[in-house]
Amino acid sequence: MTTNRILIAYATRHGQARKVADHLARDLTLWGYPTTVVDVARTPAIDWEDYEAAILVASVYGGRHEKEMVAFVRRGHTALEGMPNAFLSITMSEATAEDHTASPARRREAADAVQKVIDAFVRQSGWRPQQVVPVAGALLYRQYNFFVRFIMKRITKSHQGPTDTSRDYEYTDWAALTRFATVFTRGLARSKTA
Repeated sequence: MTTNRILIAYATRHGQARKVADHLARDLTLWGYPTTVVDVARTPAIDWEDYEAAILVASVYGGRHEKEMVAFVRRGHTALEGMPNAFLSITMSEATAEDHTASPARRREAADAVQKVIDAFVRQSGWRPQQVVPVAGALLYRQYNFFVRFIMKRITKSHQGPTDTSRDYEYTDWAALTRFATVFTRGLARSKTA
């Protein structure tokens, strides 16, 4: 049993980043790693001394990561750089990048779009994460207000995606997140014995 305490901080607009953070916390807790899950919009101040590692999870909204996460990282980037860390970026573009039915050109274009928003986050926040993991998000049509639903349907249609707004579409690969958590904890174990 390990004693590494892990902070999982998230920023979300419609809840997918929260689901990802909770999934990681369940896995890590089951494996003996105490975790704290924090919504950075509600808990902007952190006592970094309480943690040995951090995983930050942020969704992309309007082509940018949540502004609350950028502000959170700006305040804490020195502490983050002093511990094992990772950044999970949740985008719909990643769903296209992972879609094996899409053409290679569309997949490359989507992967480039994902990298651009990650690069912008690194520039804005001043933090270079040790690990960056792009994560496919979700189209939550039933949760969106009329205006957001209309915009998302238009964007999705232009990318040949699903436009039936009577249901939600989740693209997050939960097994891949568990694999990421496994690799992350192995790194913690190695750093503890080094």
